Amino acid sequence: MVRSLSLGFYALLIRAASVLVVAPLESRALSTVLVGNTARTRCNTVISDERMMAAEAHFAANRVVPSSSLAPTAATVNVYFHVIRENETLEGGNIPDIQIQAQIDVMNEAYTDTGITWNLTEVERVTNANWFNNMGDYGSAISREMQVALRKGGVADLNVYTVAFTTSNLLGYATFPSQYEDNPEIDGVTLLFSSLPGGTAAPFNLGATLIHEAGHWVGLYHTFQGGCHGPGDSVDDTAPEASEAFGCPIGRDTCYGEDVDPIHNYMDYTDDSCMTEFTPGQTVRLQAQMVTYRGVSF
Repeated sequence: MVRSLSLGFYALLIRAASVLVVAPLESRALSTVLVGNTARTRCNTVISDERMMAAEAHFAANRVVPSSSLAPTAATVNVYFHVIRENETLEGGNIPDIQIQAQIDVMNEAYTDTGITWNLTEVERVTNANWFNNMGDYGSAISREMQVALRKGGVADLNVYTVAFTTSNLLGYATFPSQYEDNPEIDGVTLLFSSLPGGTAAPFNLGATLIHEAGHWVGLYHTFQGGCHGPGDSVDDTAPEASEAFGCPIGRDTCYGEDVDPIHNYMDYTDDSCMTEFTPGQTVRLQAQMVTYRGVSF
């Protein structure tokens, strides 16, 4: 069953996150990043058709099938949260613990029916103005430098790095499970610090960015991968989609099929408030990816 998040639940988390940061947030009220629907590139996790075909061929040849007796919380993933900051102010990236916990809570609600529980294991605060202010796109030298220096845990542990990006419209990027063997030192998720619940990156400040990027980390593609034809995102129950959706365009149908575009799926590009679901097919895929490449048992 697909589980939906209510706006009330998000609002509750934002109010909770505001308790300890009211003054800083109010002082930034006029500078809140309220971006246009097409102004943000939600994700810089892009895979070419050629690389995807190779990855899927490898997955098919090595796939390990999870146990059919899935418990509601069958797998726990430890999360190492690296808060990269310029200084100790909120504007300088020093996200308070209550916002980080709100982010983990939102993730656990979103992944309830997938068999994954996210466990906040450690919060590390690193003062490095260069990393915070000059973080580049996926695969950049500065990104690798930061990840190599800070990454903790093993193949089944999620490392999250919060920064401000030099690319002004970027929200985050992640690695796929199949990439770990060749590049274990850069495994994880890097995201915009103000995208956490209660942040200033509206309409992308309810926590869906990390939900989306963690989706890549567990093996999911964008719903619009491959457009209207071919294998798409390699999940049967997500409707094909010609391109990414922005805002919350109810009834959008870019492939003119029987089903409308999956704009409410966490793996699209819509506003945080529009994202409410993973599908059963995505659950099947992410479990198989996690078992095969990360050694996680379900």
